[in-house]
Amino acid sequence: MTEKDLDTRFLDAVEIASKMTQASLPQDVQLRLYAFYKQATFGTAKYGQSENFDLRNAFKTNAWIQISHLSVDEAKENYIEIINSLITK
Repeated sequence: MTEKDLDTRFLDAVEIASKMTQASLPQDVQLRLYAFYKQATFGTAKYGQSENFDLRNAFKTNAWIQISHLSVDEAKENYIEIINSLITK
């Protein structure tokens, strides 16, 4: 599969995800999607506690750090896989 194909599939999955409501997704799925999206679009997380620390952001940052060993392409593939599994249910 070429790079463009992966990017196109990723953008399609992001569009599908943007139409989903938070209430329709379990929180663990939301965190995984967030982490894979951040890894796919920003690369490896850089940890630095900000002055605006709150528990919600701590969970999000932790989820991202846990998958920081993945490449950008692996993160995109995982994101696509989760979205595809959600829409086939």
